[in-house]
Amino acid sequence: MLYELLLIAYLVVAIALVGFVLLQQGKGADMGASFGAGGANTIFGSSGSGNFMTRTTAILATLFFAISLIIGGMTAGTSDTTDEFQNIEVPVDDSIPVLPNDSDIPVANDAPAVEPSDVPETTPDDQPNS
Repeated sequence: MLYELLLIAYLVVAIALVGFVLLQQGKGADMGASFGAGGANTIFGSSGSGNFMTRTTAILATLFFAISLIIGGMTAGTSDTTDEFQNIEVPVDDSIPVLPNDSDIPVANDAPAVEPSDVPETTPDDQPNS
């Protein structure tokens, strides 16, 4: 149960981290704001969103790595020691019925033989051009 909750939290933190990284502006974006460019009119004010976005990204990154280490520690010793290909025997299924010899179902041995006269001869005109 704890493993599933950690996986869900890991997924939510990863998506939020990607979102916050994509929302951040580059370092060169503040140069234009200092000269009165339109980038200064943001929702976070003229100082930009540096502190809020940077702190949130740092917290999400820390959570991401911590949850990664916890999940890795939980699954480190749980490898499966048996391999599927070590036991390749086919189990015998006794539920398959065996047909009696006087069955009405045709068998390949009873198929009529093809006579050589029944097979049409191929001529060079019948073969496709290559």
